[in-house]
Amino acid sequence: MKKNRRDFLKKAGAASVAGGAAVGASTLAAPYVKAQSKIKWRLQTYAGAALAEHVIKPSIDSFNKVANGEMEIELYFADQLVPTGELFRAMQRGTIDAVQSDDDSIAAPVDISVFGGYFPFATRYSLDVPVLFNEYGLKEIWEEAYGEVDGVTWLSAGAWDPCHFNTVDPIRSLEDLKGKRVFTFPTAGRFLSRFGVVPVSLPWEDIEVAVQTGELDGIAWSGITEDYTVGWADVTNYFLTNNISGAWCGSYFANTERWEALPAHLQELFRLCMDSSHYYRQHWYWGGEAKLRTQGTKLKLTTIPDEEWKTVENEAFKFWDEIAKESPRNARVIEIFKQYAETMANAGKPYRYS
Repeated sequence: MKKNRRDFLKKAGAASVAGGAAVGASTLAAPYVKAQSKIKWRLQTYAGAALAEHVIKPSIDSFNKVANGEMEIELYFADQLVPTGELFRAMQRGTIDAVQSDDDSIAAPVDISVFGGYFPFATRYSLDVPVLFNEYGLKEIWEEAYGEVDGVTWLSAGAWDPCHFNTVDPIRSLEDLKGKRVFTFPTAGRFLSRFGVVPVSLPWEDIEVAVQTGELDGIAWSGITEDYTVGWADVTNYFLTNNISGAWCGSYFANTERWEALPAHLQELFRLCMDSSHYYRQHWYWGGEAKLRTQGTKLKLTTIPDEEWKTVENEAFKFWDEIAKESPRNARVIEIFKQYAETMANAGKPYRYS
């Protein structure tokens, strides 16, 4: 059979030369197109190197493997190419091709950016984020908002860990929060300032040293899994079990021109890898939060009593109404949050315990 195929190719080539049928010869040679230049992207994540090993690197490694030489994504960590707060503009300009972060931290010029990161008490569990986007309409609202911005395409949102405090000194009451200099996200800091917290913005890689030098009293940027993973559990002493959000909401974005230039199969591959990343984080964080609370040896757990913490929740709902007044679209998001919260409360256990 192999001999017959070689004979056929020889005859076909000879016939094309003898008869001037160049088209026939080129048709036989055309199917292998891998000689085209490889597509290269630069993607920067919000996360430092240790955290990126979990929140994005496995999916990017998979993409590069399955792309089979057609495309390669170079992964960069927090502030490695540009500061996190400048990521959106850098992506618009084409300095970088894609970003993994929350809308809030990259200063996305859309009204809904306040809902990225940790929006107070919008979620209780990590599964709330994909449900809100895929079943309650947030996906369409995000597509609408970013459709009004030139140069950047929003691709997908997923859940990360809950927002807790890890601190040098123990927090056992709201009074203990007053005056504490805390690294956190913009909107979360805006809310926490109502309780005397002093929000501090610093490059991600500087946080550990800032705690050691006393520039920071604590961090409200993650759950306990990240505290251990990135080294913050080595420089703080306490972990507050109360949280202001059950899950961080982060997204993937791409430069629109570069995204639209991708062949359809590579776009689909990237979507699959985003979903893979979202899935990995669901089990990594969920398991890690419980394991490190019960088996971790570096951080002592503290708790603000439920009746006192209820005042923080009540204040969050006032904050919701203030955000709703900032734009009609924000009001639509808040209405979805309220409907969702009511549904979960009425469903009862295990959806909501209180």
